[in-house]
Amino acid sequence: MKIQTCSILKSNRVFLFLTFTRVFFLLMTPALAQDPRTNCWFTTYSGQYARIYTNSSMQTAGTALTTWSNTDQSQLLPAYCGVQEVYSSTNWIYVRSTGLASYTMGPWYLDSEHRNLFPNLPVNQQLLYRFPRTNGVPATKTENGGGQIGVFVDGVAMFNSWDAYTWNPTLQTNEQNYTGYWNRDAYVNEGVTFDPGNAHQQNTGVYHYHADPVGLRYLLGDHVDFNATTKTYSEDTNPPTQHSPILAWTADGFPLYGPYGYSNPTNANSGVRRMVSGYVLRNGQDGTTNLTLTGRTTIPQWAVRLYDVSSNQPGPTTANWALGTYMEDNDYLGDDINPNTGTNYQQGVDFDLDQYNGRWCVTPEFPTGTYAYFVAINSNGTPVFPYDIGRGYYGSPVGGTVSTISETVVTNFLGYTNLASEMNAPTVNNDTVTLTWSALEGGTYAVQSTTNLATSSWTTLASSVSPNEITGGYTNTSGLPENFYRVARVAVATYQGAGTTTFSTPTVTSVAPGGSADAGQTVSITITLPDSPPWPPANAPITSVTLTSASNTSITDTSVSDSTQGTVVATFAIPSNAATGLQNVVVTFTSGPTYTLTGGFTINQ
Repeated sequence: MKIQTCSILKSNRVFLFLTFTRVFFLLMTPALAQDPRTNCWFTTYSGQYARIYTNSSMQTAGTALTTWSNTDQSQLLPAYCGVQEVYSSTNWIYVRSTGLASYTMGPWYLDSEHRNLFPNLPVNQQLLYRFPRTNGVPATKTENGGGQIGVFVDGVAMFNSWDAYTWNPTLQTNEQNYTGYWNRDAYVNEGVTFDPGNAHQQNTGVYHYHADPVGLRYLLGDHVDFNATTKTYSEDTNPPTQHSPILAWTADGFPLYGPYGYSNPTNANSGVRRMVSGYVLRNGQDGTTNLTLTGRTTIPQWAVRLYDVSSNQPGPTTANWALGTYMEDNDYLGDDINPNTGTNYQQGVDFDLDQYNGRWCVTPEFPTGTYAYFVAINSNGTPVFPYDIGRGYYGSPVGGTVSTISETVVTNFLGYTNLASEMNAPTVNNDTVTLTWSALEGGTYAVQSTTNLATSSWTTLASSVSPNEITGGYTNTSGLPENFYRVARVAVATYQGAGTTTFSTPTVTSVAPGGSADAGQTVSITITLPDSPPWPPANAPITSVTLTSASNTSITDTSVSDSTQGTVVATFAIPSNAATGLQNVVVTFTSGPTYTLTGGFTINQ
């Protein structure tokens, strides 16, 4: 919304008053207000242009681009960072994003002479992604494949730990998008192409994380340091003092946290420490098979369960492809015998995270407990397998990208020109007044003043103030003994949005008597009339069809037909706040009888 902020300067004391020229109300029901699924999104920089470095010189100088092109991937207009819209319903969360990070992205794949050799650049994905509120946990797990499997809270895509290449035993080579049983590890094979934020993009410009999203974690305050000279990130070497925040939501509706959780999964007072991955290399240690000696002749048991195949699957030689190249070069400790005890390694004793890279635990956002994935790193901060999520989902992956929202939703956040500007307290120094406010990058702001709020006379001090990214500023040296100021956004430069969200309400079908529909739905009801009184002929004119509740509130049809004698088809747009429970269906013919089906239809919550 646009905010006009009046700052009164009188006797060297500053008073702030806010008036609003246009108000956008953020709709949020009390039941959803504290829901981490709707309030965890990182929108601090949603009003700032996304930026990239394409080479080390730009990175060193801190000179970034807001538009770019390499012929194949072009961002010819500025696009704002990350999350721009969040909606929610009873069953789903919807997030619209440009998919571009809030920190400066790039550079990618620099050689010894610091030249950029990586061919791809990120572009605005205009992404609409949804994930479920409630989580189904099936006994048979689903393998996650290439492409997006979730969305990070900065709106960036989550990919799994596969680089889309798999060993083809027939061709004796790694083949892209081949279905097989030795799948290359993205961090090991493509990590050199990651930027300092640990992300890169494929040939359609989808910027994404495969492993520890260290740049995002820094912005969220998750135990990461930033070197302002080298523009790089590193794990803080001090002991962690707080639980990691939610970093992402996966397609199965479970959260991904950073690497730090409670020592005791059910006790929030047990201290915080790094979560230990349940995977180790198959190098002969920790009860594993030594693939360097035996060769890749068998896949591990976690892969046997997930792929539902025999363990006897020949793979490439370790002489040509070093141990760690493939995801299946890792064993899940829960399948291995601890030589010190003679029994299997135990989750919660020998390691923290299960084969899906998560655990059931309490967290700050879920004090009564949730299943949660955790980022896997080792003691020096290096990402370790399986990085963010295992090769399979713990829950049912019913989420994913969608093209429209076809249900009634609550609006939880809107970015772009809907972002609120907030005035900071003015500073006064020798009658010089400096105003600062939160701004939309690319916006143009007007600053006005008056000496008397009782009049409508305002003097324009500046009509085209451009902010410094997301901070606007103006200094007035008039030295007046008393002055009122107001600031308003008057224009916005052309930009590429995150896409237009289309809302469509599907028509569900039901019958009466006996049918039902949810409040907020549009429903087409096929009504079978009682035998008495006798039916009017087909196509007899109908005055109305209504649904009437016990409290005598009525909903009238939006369309009706009776082409078949004794049957009426009526469509209703049921309000989201409609009285729920049993409804009487009342059909009134214009020149004939009225039929009432008592309790013939039910409106659900």
